[in-house]
This record gives sequence, structure tokens and C-alpha cells, in this order.
Amino acid sequence: MKRLILTAAMALLVLGAGESPAEDLRSAYKKAHAAREAEELKALEIEARILNDRDALTAEMERLEAEMSALETRLSNTEKYIEITEGRRADLQDKWEGSELDFQEISGNVRMAARDLESMLTQSQLTAFDPERVDLAGRLLDSGYFPDIDDISAMAGVILGEIKQSGQVAIRDAEIINRSGEKETVPVLVLGRFTAAYDAPGENGFLDYSTDGRRFVALSKLPTGGLGKDLDAYLAGQTDQVPVDLSLGNALRQIVYKTDLMEQIRAGGPLVYPIALLAVVALLIILYKLIDLSMVGQGTEKFMDRIQDHVFRGEWNRVEAVLEKENGRSPITKVIREGMKVRDEDRETQESVLQEAILAQLPRVERGLSILAVLGAVAPLLGLLGTVTGMIETFRVITLYGTGDPKLMSGGISEALVTTELGLAVAIPIMLMHTLLNRRSDSIVGKMEEKAVQLTNILQIHRRDPLKVMEARG
Repeated sequence: MKRLILTAAMALLVLGAGESPAEDLRSAYKKAHAAREAEELKALEIEARILNDRDALTAEMERLEAEMSALETRLSNTEKYIEITEGRRADLQDKWEGSELDFQEISGNVRMAARDLESMLTQSQLTAFDPERVDLAGRLLDSGYFPDIDDISAMAGVILGEIKQSGQVAIRDAEIINRSGEKETVPVLVLGRFTAAYDAPGENGFLDYSTDGRRFVALSKLPTGGLGKDLDAYLAGQTDQVPVDLSLGNALRQIVYKTDLMEQIRAGGPLVYPIALLAVVALLIILYKLIDLSMVGQGTEKFMDRIQDHVFRGEWNRVEAVLEKENGRSPITKVIREGMKVRDEDRETQESVLQEAILAQLPRVERGLSILAVLGAVAPLLGLLGTVTGMIETFRVITLYGTGDPKLMSGGISEALVTTELGLAVAIPIMLMHTLLNRRSDSIVGKMEEKAVQLTNILQIHRRDPLKVMEARG
């Protein structure tokens, strides 16, 4: 401050160099003194302001310290609360994990039941009258959806409704796809969840439930025989008995897919025709042998009785007449004829001649039996050949198209199975008839041997003592 006054005085001296020094000094001193007082006042004001500000700052600092103390207390309390809350949160987390497992188990069981319900409703023909009920199960199968008690109650209601309707018989109007492929609304007879039939003008038939469209489709063929009569009578109110397909339509579909004999034969491929030709040839041989063997054995006993009567009496001319009348139609006749030619020879000669005659007749008696045995052995071999060709065709289709569509492989499999079936169906009766005819031919050969021995004995007795023969005959 003093330095400032001196500076101001010097400035006044310089500026007022033209006046007297005393006046200038007094004037400068006054001015300097006034400036000093002004500066002192200003300094006092600044000092007062600073003191006021210090007090305010001190008060503010005390307030902030008190506030900080309060915050520290709150922080301490909060930390304690957080510690307590963390403990509670850990306990709740443990409880939640246990409850979550229970919820997941309940949800999984509900979804399993919903999946079974969806499958049941999809396959049930009753869905054709209420297609939207399948959507309930579909919503429960959503992985992001948690089922509540209302959903479970609704699902239980649908199941109970299905059970109730499964035991009911009702007639409802429903839209079906008729046999012409057109939509038509007709009365539908519903036998629980098993069978459905329609009553259309001019025809009555069974319905097949389509799971894709959730609607009924008429079978392309009408039921025939007793099945069709029972359905017509029930729809007409004439009987209380009606056919029910407990296989949910699988048995009734056989009406459409049932094939006749000619269709099965055509499905066997080209090898069916050789097997059929073989069957015809075998049938002709069997018929021929049945007629031939029946004629060979017919009247044998009466013929031998007449021969014996004439031989006992020594009536050789009548024996020749009887043999001429038969004219060799029977192998036994030819054997007896050969035996009569050596009636005066010894026993060994007669037996040799008769045995030779029997051996000469064996080809006629056994004619065709060897061919029949060959045909019976060839028939299953042809069937086996058809099986091999069918399987080759099946593997060729698999190589070209894979195994995605089983219908592509059905042709080769049908050929394999049908040819085997036909081969066995032809071979079994052929072998049975071959055995029967073979036994029949053996019986005829045995009878020829019996009559040959009988004739030999009679001739030998007659050759030694004709009178004894007559006495034995008498």
C-alpha cells in the first residue's frame, strides 16, 4: 500500500512540475491518503466477505460431514441389509431350484400326456366333427409355453369326452368325400371311435377317416356279401346288429385292397405262366392216371373167379373165351394170358413167365408217375426262381431310387412272394396225388403178383391131380 502511495506521489510530481512543490506535495498526499483509505475500505470489505465465506464454508463443511456421517451409517446399515438379503436370496435360489425341477417334471408329464392326447385325437375319427380340439394338445407341446391348471383341466375334459363318445352310437350329418371324389353332406353312422358308415341315396358304405384332412372319405368299393347286408339292414332299422371294425378301419380297408386270384397271378411276373402250364399238365396226368388205375382194378375179383372156375373144371376153351372177351384191357388179363400159355410146364417155368409178364406190365401201371414226380419237384424250383428274380428287381429299384418310398419296391417283393406261393400251391397237391397214385399202382402190382401166385398154385394142382382139384372145388 505504501508503495502504491509513493508511486502516485511521484506521478503527481511529474505531472505538476510547473506548480510549487509544497502544494503539489500536499495535493498528492491528500490524494494518496484518500486512495489509501479507499483501498483500506475495500480491503476491509474483501476481508469481511472472506470471513463470511469462511464461516459459510465451515458451516457447509460441518453439514457435509454430518451428512457423510449419516451416509456412512446408512451404508453400514445397507451393507448389513445386503448381507442379510444375500442370505435370503441364496435360500430362495435353493428353493427355486428345487421347485424348478418339480415344475419341469410336471411340465414334462403334461407334455407327454399332451403328445399322447394329440396322437389319439389325430387318429380318432371323432375329430372329424370337432377338428379344433387337436389344437389344444398342440399348444401344450410348445416348449416355450408352461401349462397351467386350466390347460390341464381342459385336456382332462377332452380325454373324458373322447372316452364318453367312444361308447356311443350316433348318426350325425357330416361332410364326406364320396366315391366320385366330390364333397357331400350325408348322415354318418358313428360307432364310437371304431367304425363309421354313410347313408347316401342309393348306396350305403363304410368310411375311412383321413388324418391329413381330418375328414371322412368313402371307401372306393361298397361292402358285399353278409357285411353289406348287415349294414343295409341296420341303417334301415331292421336289425340291431351292425359290423364293427375294432382295428380302427384297418380291416375294412381290406375291402378296397383285396385282390382276386387273377390279380395275384399277374403280380407274380412272367414265371407265373410256366408254373400255371405245369399245373395244367400235372392235372391232366392226374386225371388220366385216376381213370386208368380205376379201370385197371375194376372187376379184377370177378374176372379171377371166372378164370378159377374154368381152370378147376379144366375148361380151357372157356378160359380162352374169357381172355378174348377181356381183350387185354387189364394188365392182369395179360398176365393171366401169359400164365395160361405155360399151364403144362413146371412151377419154376410158370413163376418165371408170370413174373416176366408182371414186369412187362409195370410200365403201363406206373406210366406218368415219374413225370408227375418231376413236375412236383420243378414247381417249387420255378417259384424259387421267381423269388430270386423278384429280389433282384427289388435291389435294382433300391439302387436307383433308395428306400424312401416302399411302394417302389412292392413290385419286386410281390413277384418274389407270389411266385413262391404259386410254386408251393402247385407242388403240394402234385406230391400228394403222386403219393396216392403211387400207392394205388403198388396195390395193383401187388394184386397181380397175388393172382399170379394163385394161378400158379391152381395150375400145379390141376397138373398133378385134376380130380383133387374138382373135389376141393366141390
